[in-house]
Amino acid sequence: MTLSLPIDPEANALLARSPLALLLGMVLDQQVPMEKAFSSPYVLAQRIGHEPDARELAGYDPEALVTIFAQPPALHRFPKAMAARVQEVCRVLVERYDGDPAGLWSDVTDGRELLRRVGELPGFGKQKAQIFVALLGKRFGIAPAGWREAAGGYGEAEAYRSVADVTGPEALRQVREYKQRMKAEAKAAKG
Repeated sequence: MTLSLPIDPEANALLARSPLALLLGMVLDQQVPMEKAFSSPYVLAQRIGHEPDARELAGYDPEALVTIFAQPPALHRFPKAMAARVQEVCRVLVERYDGDPAGLWSDVTDGRELLRRVGELPGFGKQKAQIFVALLGKRFGIAPAGWREAAGGYGEAEAYRSVADVTGPEALRQVREYKQRMKAEAKAAKG
């Protein structure tokens, strides 16, 4: 069980081995295609010259980090805001989990606690936190009791609603179709 996005194989490998890369991909997964969001931790590591850890990013010079994020091609559509968000998340990891992103889930007693911890991260509202809980459970085997319930609809087997359901090109197509339907329904409800 791992994530299988149509991105550089080395970027997928980094997501599989690095809890920080996986978390940062989720942090960046807004207002850009998921492939861009989840490949950006790999590009960040290339630009820094090594795989960074949470302590390094938390203490990084903010202006220098923005420069790294903004270097073409930018790591995100909003490089300044997302560099700051990455730094905020890493600071929380240092303060609460001794810099270890796996500390978010390593000792949780159930899915509700995992959802609460993830939801306390900067930039993680309920939906994003549920998607990350589903991603951990479905693709990485991090499945405390009640994780599917905590993840809501994103925890359902064969849901095809988010990055948590991407296992290959066909699953990615189904996820994209679901997202398009949701956008169309939301637009129709407003109009």
